[in-house]
This record gives sequence, C-alpha cells and structure tokens, in this order.
Amino acid sequence: MPGTNPAEAMRVVAGELPDFPYVPELPDRGPGADLTGRTAALLVDIPVEVSPRGWRLAEHSGRDLARARSMLSTDLDVMEEVLDGFTGPVKIQLCGPWTLAATLELPRTLNVAVADPGAVADLTASLAEGAAAHVAEVAKRLPGARIVVQFDEPALAAVAGGEVPTASGLSRLRAVEAEGLRERLAQAIAATRQYTVVHSCSTAVPFGIIRAAGADAVSFDLSQLRRGEGDAVAELAEAGMGLLAGAVPVSGPVPDPDAGSGVPVRADGRNQAAPGDGSAEARQAAERVIRLWQRLGLPLDTCPAQAVVTPACGLAGVSPDQARAVLTRCREAGSMLAELIEETGGES
Repeated sequence: MPGTNPAEAMRVVAGELPDFPYVPELPDRGPGADLTGRTAALLVDIPVEVSPRGWRLAEHSGRDLARARSMLSTDLDVMEEVLDGFTGPVKIQLCGPWTLAATLELPRTLNVAVADPGAVADLTASLAEGAAAHVAEVAKRLPGARIVVQFDEPALAAVAGGEVPTASGLSRLRAVEAEGLRERLAQAIAATRQYTVVHSCSTAVPFGIIRAAGADAVSFDLSQLRRGEGDAVAELAEAGMGLLAGAVPVSGPVPDPDAGSGVPVRADGRNQAAPGDGSAEARQAAERVIRLWQRLGLPLDTCPAQAVVTPACGLAGVSPDQARAVLTRCREAGSMLAELIEETGGES
C-alpha cells in the first residue's frame, strides 16, 4: 500500500475488504518496511543489515534489524486494534524462501544467497521457524480469525530459469532444479500450519512447483498469464486449489488476453463498458475471471468458491485514492461473480 501511516492503511483495507482484510506493507517507510527487510525481521538466529545495494547477511544484529522489527511490531499493534473481534479470514504476507535468497547478499562475496545452497538451506530453516512464530503472534492478537499466509515469490521464476544476475552483473547464476525449488518452498509452507498462498506476478509462474510444494492457493497477474500455461492452471483448479486472480488494473487499463477471443460472457456486450466507470470496471474484472474459467473448460459453478479477485500487482506505487479505488473494485468484482455466472446460464 502507498503511504507511511500504518493505521490509516489498515483502516482503508478493513473498510474496503471487510470479509478478507490483510495486514498491509508500506515500503515508503524505508528499509525494513520492504518485502525483504520485513521478512528478514522474522528470521531466527540470522541477522541482516542494510547494504548499499539492499539487504545482506550480517555478523550481529544492529539498528537496521531493530528498525525493521519495530515497524512490524507497530503494524501488528494496529492490526489488533482495527480488527479487534474479527472472526473471518485475514491475510499476512511474507517473502518466500527463494525471493529472500535472491535478494539477501552474502557477506563479503556480494553474490546473493541463492548462489550458495547451504545458505539457502539455513535461510529456509530460519524463515520456517520465524514464520511459525509470526503466525502464532497474529493468532494470539486475533484469536477468532482464520489466518491465511501468503508467500510472495516475485523472484521464483528467475531462480528457476537461471536469470538471477551474479554480483558483477556480467553473467547469471545457475538455475535451481525443480525438486530443490519445491523442497525449500514446501518447508516454509508446512511450517505455518495455515491456509497458504504463493504469489508470483511474473510472466512465467512455475505453477507446477507451487502445487507440488503443498500450497493451498496461487496468486498471479491474470494479464501476464500465457496461453500455454492454461493446462497448469486448470490442474490447480481441478485439484481444489484457490486462484487469486489479479484481474483489477492497478493503474490504467490492463489488456485482457481473452478480449475478442469469441468466448463472450454476455450476449449484450456489456463487458465493453467505458473505462473510468467504477461499477463497469468491477464488472470487467469479474468477467475476465469468468472468461478464464471458460477458456480452461472448468465448471463455472466452482468459480465463486475458488476464485478471489485481486489487484493485478502491488499498490505501493499509486496514490492513496487509487489504492482505495482498486480495493473497492476487487470487492465489487468478487461479489458479482455468482450473479454474472447465473446470467450466462452457468455454461462453461
């Protein structure tokens, strides 16, 4: 989310998404509020510090780590106050093990930790222990809530494809084999003992690895979904996994990969609503998700139960008003799914 006020951001989230709020991240606050630093604050017996290029493993805990932990503690205080008495699902986000290893530098070598399998193993074990403790803390503060843990893995595809640059930037680190990717991701997922989501907004989401690692759901940018990935997504849905589909543009219109595909949701053309109309934009997002179900040949009656409409990507780079509007569209689009499917006659 944009801004630097955690209480304001939490109130916006709770107000716009009363059925499924989340604890927002505010990277504008600086180092320690970013994805890597925020999760590094939870690591057990592995201190980190800020380097000129980002975060790196350190010999001792220092001010950087103390600041990150302080900000996270403040966020949990705010969450507890705003969501007091909440009994529904609430989502918390953590950096996944592979993105953590791809963004934390090793001391002295300047290469990132993903270059060292031993460092990856240590980081994953520490993350698993820290994630379990974090979940327990959230559960203590919100005893009636059902916790959903999202592991953000924007670098997972790059690690799998051998696209992570070396310290010099002149070459790339060797790709990690699929079994290694699955094993470490599964270790982090299993530690939470909660419903888990793995989020990746890249153009080559390794859906098979995420499923094999034991995630309960996958979150992805619908506009980045390549047609060749349809079978993998269908397998996830058929296995009962949740699909958090990034169908609401964050800033400006997002191209619909199914537009003009000859698979209409309605015969009256109402999916061509003018941009800028909030209800129309929400309807377009809902129809985009329904078209995904149609294209994959999935039973439409499963869509409302398995699909969650989300922003296409993070909201930190937009204005507070834009962020609020995007969350509103997500809520409205999600509430429309069942009605729109009924209008189609429920036919795939």
